[in-house]
Amino acid sequence: MDTTTLWRPTGPQELALVEASGWRAWPPRLPDQPIFYPVLNEDYAVRIARDWNVRASGGGYVARFEVETSFLDAYDVHQVGGDTILEYWIPAEDLVELNRHIVGLIEAVREFR
Repeated sequence: MDTTTLWRPTGPQELALVEASGWRAWPPRLPDQPIFYPVLNEDYAVRIARDWNVRASGGGYVARFEVETSFLDAYDVHQVGGDTILEYWIPAEDLVELNRHIVGLIEAVREFR
């Protein structure tokens, strides 16, 4: 099975919910969050976690996780800035299915305060 490595910049509240899942699932989106957006490179995730999540919530984290590539084939990669500013836009209603296609555990690999 082929997998794709994805990165997720996140704050402490979302990371606590991931930990509560046993590091196996992303929590449901809030009503005002219609999209779950994992990113395709660590550098981009670091910039968001460090420069936005710290200011917004006092802490920023970068999580790394593997998803079955065949699941991701149904979604387009969106370039939202420079050449390396790439992310998937997973509709909130598809998040449960995304979680089913995570291979292994979600890992917190960076922390910023």
